[in-house]
Amino acid sequence: MKDITFNEARHRVDELQELLWQYSHEYYVLDQPSVTDEEYDQLYYELVTLEEAFPELIHLDSPTQAVGGQLLEGFEKVAHSTPMMSLDDAFDIEELSAFDRRLQRLTASAYTYTAELKIDGLAINLRYEEGELVEAATRGDGTVGENVTENIKRIRMIPKKLTQAIDIEVRGEIYMPKRSFLELNQARELEGLEIFANPRNAAAGTIRNLDPSVTQRRKLSGFFYTIVQAEQYGVSSQDEALDLIEKLGLPVNQEHTQLQDIQDIVDYIEKYQEGRQALPYDIDGIVVKVNEFSIQNQAGFTARSPRWAVAYKFPAEEAETTVLSIDWTVGRTGVVTPTAVMEPILLDGSTVQRATLHNVDMIQKKDVRLGDRVLIRKAGDIIPEVIRVIFDKRGDESQPYSIPGQCPVCASDLVHLEEEVALRCVNPQCPAQVVEKMIHFVSRNAMNIDGVGEKVIRQLYDEGLIQDVSDLYTLKKEDLIQLERFGEKSASNTVEAIDASRSNSLERLIFGLGIRHVGSKASLLLARSFQSMDKLMQADFEAILQIEGIGEIIADSIQNFFQLEETQELIDKLKTLQINMDYLDAGVDIEESVTRQLEEKTIVLTGKLEVMKREELSELIQQAGGKVTGSVSKNTDLLIAGENAGSKLSKAKELGTEIWTEADLLHLLGSDQ
Repeated sequence: MKDITFNEARHRVDELQELLWQYSHEYYVLDQPSVTDEEYDQLYYELVTLEEAFPELIHLDSPTQAVGGQLLEGFEKVAHSTPMMSLDDAFDIEELSAFDRRLQRLTASAYTYTAELKIDGLAINLRYEEGELVEAATRGDGTVGENVTENIKRIRMIPKKLTQAIDIEVRGEIYMPKRSFLELNQARELEGLEIFANPRNAAAGTIRNLDPSVTQRRKLSGFFYTIVQAEQYGVSSQDEALDLIEKLGLPVNQEHTQLQDIQDIVDYIEKYQEGRQALPYDIDGIVVKVNEFSIQNQAGFTARSPRWAVAYKFPAEEAETTVLSIDWTVGRTGVVTPTAVMEPILLDGSTVQRATLHNVDMIQKKDVRLGDRVLIRKAGDIIPEVIRVIFDKRGDESQPYSIPGQCPVCASDLVHLEEEVALRCVNPQCPAQVVEKMIHFVSRNAMNIDGVGEKVIRQLYDEGLIQDVSDLYTLKKEDLIQLERFGEKSASNTVEAIDASRSNSLERLIFGLGIRHVGSKASLLLARSFQSMDKLMQADFEAILQIEGIGEIIADSIQNFFQLEETQELIDKLKTLQINMDYLDAGVDIEESVTRQLEEKTIVLTGKLEVMKREELSELIQQAGGKVTGSVSKNTDLLIAGENAGSKLSKAKELGTEIWTEADLLHLLGSDQ
């Protein structure tokens, strides 16, 4: 810092603050970080160093003075009884030693340490009254969090009732076990959905989901390590607090220990840095705390963190390998996604051979070529990512990667539609899309066929028992018994569930057909308006457009769909198989309430969209009650940001406007099939 002037420092501080707030928003609010934890930590450390050298540059709105992320819309706000503070980081043993020396200056008394694994999850505060769980809140901005009680109640490991009928607040970390994470991403990949980058993002996204049943399905867990105002419960140290938390029936990580000095801490760090891959959950470091509460009280706090605790961060492990090939897979909307296949390498204790490349733009932006030497890092210790190409090791014979022109499954020409990032296969008979459409047909909001999920659909298709959805209704128990995982009872139950779906109301069938842009709400509007499949198929463009909530794009998509010869043949087959083609007033309506979130919302679109054209998405927003404008202002409720979003995104961040991706919005509208 000796060689930097005050003006240079001020300019760099402003730059770092803007970057760190942007990355913090991506991490805490969007759960879609664009930089690694290590890159963020390096920038944060640089800012801390500059502010220490130039104290007059410290502002109250600096990231170093804050304690958490921004708040998400959609949940009730909860004020924390005491702030949920962050911990200062240490990146090497010397910084740990400096932490210890500072403590020695702050207190003349003897003390010990506790060391705990730093669980990579989402911080949570639980409040119990007379032993009953009454409130669960996220960290939020450290002072005010989000009420996620209903979601937390769906986690089996979290007790709804303590072993003692006391009033108490405890804090800990909600995480997704590695096995649950892998199962979730495998399922999402099969569904053509974007996979989570790491277990922390998956856990955060799950807890912030507005549907508690999602939390229940995703098998989260938790560890707890703090009691708010612990002394009032007769405990005087961190060790005793952990014992009490465990006695109350809350899960406590068993790897914590009491240590005497820095050398003991170093030994503990080395043990888990080497052995963390064997753990069933992700850790990204070690938390070191003064054990005795009396010493903690003497040491006190800074504006954002306690002086008596520090988080040692493990360094990210990187490895070099060679790109051997690039595989392309087809999702249910026809989007074709590239995956790098690499020379196998050992990284963080496991063998890595594949890494997602996301889309064509990513390949071209990073200039990834076959035969390139690339630097690989695991994001969140699970998903491998290509950090960069090592251009110095590129051979003279290297050629730019040739983007395929044909679908890898059906060999049809791929198209790059205007304003889309993705390549798309538009052949409706593509086997990959056929399977995905059948998976959609049996899903909960469509025909809701219990026991027939994606694994069963793929198995039936691979065995040649089904070619389209109509074939489901010709299956017999004898067909299923011969298959792996099917017994007498499960085969009978499956056939009965398929048969029961014949009597579903019309809106479920419309939605199940997977008409582009027609979500669950539009399906219900169509069914109510036309009452029968025949009348819907015979309706002209103007008749469809007269339905309130249906615009030109949806009307055009419906007409085009029913004009297809293959659609007409499928409907005829379904009629022959006695599938109900009428709207039933007594039937169960498909959930509409989600779209009400856009009523009277002012929304701005920016950047390059991946799935839809801008005018198409604008129409869907308007049909859901929203208003689309061209510029960001204080009156903007929501920004939909695509690739290469520019000044509008920056302005939205500056104003604190809620920011979504295109996929977020399409999922909400039920138009992502």
